[in-house]
Amino acid sequence: MDVYFFDCDKTLYDYDFHKRLPKLAELGGVSQYRLASTWWAGGFERAAEIGEYTTSEEYLAAFAEVTGAKLTLEEWQVARKAAMTPIPGAIAALHEAATLGTVSLLSNNPIPFKDSLPVLTPEIVDVLQDNDLVSAVLGARKPERRIYTRALGRFGVRPEDAILFDDSLPNVEGARAVGMHAYHFVKQDDGTFDTEAMRDAMHAFAERDR
Repeated sequence: MDVYFFDCDKTLYDYDFHKRLPKLAELGGVSQYRLASTWWAGGFERAAEIGEYTTSEEYLAAFAEVTGAKLTLEEWQVARKAAMTPIPGAIAALHEAATLGTVSLLSNNPIPFKDSLPVLTPEIVDVLQDNDLVSAVLGARKPERRIYTRALGRFGVRPEDAILFDDSLPNVEGARAVGMHAYHFVKQDDGTFDTEAMRDAMHAFAERDR
């Protein structure tokens, strides 16, 4: 069985934190500076991404305590979705990969992201069939070795039978270091994404010598 792992932000969906932060500030009634200088600069989001908070309720309670911004999950979703724009060619590639093997997310994100996928990623959620691995569940962030080995273990697949598509070169190198195939997906100088090259890499993996 081949497994096709896709990162989410800047791989399946373009992501702009500078659109998310103002919306969070507006909904939470605090300044962008307060949010950035407490939650993000304080390392709380990174901690959330490795499982510090095991439920969305715990995450939002901690967010309110640290920043003073009391958000519902729905408000958190509004701000998160404001920063996300689907990349049609990449989403089409994921749909095609599902005809070649098993597809899964492999994303550095906290629990509210996983809980919110039907709202945030309606274009792919049905295809994933609950294969929505996020770092908060796996207890490690890319490019740490253990996130890849734990993801592979979830599917009982050998590293050489899995490929990761990711915008981060360190994440790609981390996957290769454990024996996985990986493709570095980047935004081009003109602001577009070379999704045809992504598809070429996908087909090269599917057609490789065993």
